[in-house]
Amino acid sequence: MHLTIINGPNLNLLGTREPEIYGSRSFESFLEELKTRFPAVRFDYFQSNGEGALIDRIQACMGRTDGIIFNGAGYTHTSIAIADALAAAAVPTVEVHISNIHARESFRQHSYTGAKAIGVITGLGLEGYALAVQYLLDALQKEKN
Repeated sequence: MHLTIINGPNLNLLGTREPEIYGSRSFESFLEELKTRFPAVRFDYFQSNGEGALIDRIQACMGRTDGIIFNGAGYTHTSIAIADALAAAAVPTVEVHISNIHARESFRQHSYTGAKAIGVITGLGLEGYALAVQYLLDALQKEKN
């Protein structure tokens, strides 16, 4: 199984950015834990602060990965272009948010990109990524059977 994790703007600052909201752990250290927890999965990881780079990476997943775990961060609430890229890529995608976007500012409560995902996990911290991995593993296995 091959899954691609794509993180958007400012998620490179996890561990230091607003730890009261996002926690004190870097994503890179959590990714190592994911690799240990899911040894049968080959993970690709990409983070960018740029909208175009995120679109390019989503498009690069077409025909090359079994599923995407996507956290568009601030672009979640603003980028129709990223939503269009997710729709065009047609790769099963689970959107993840570390914080509960529904308990935050009103502008964060709408997700253009979530509408193109098969599911959205929000507010469960970094563990949301592990839940997304497990969901994709289960869903893709059912598809094969």
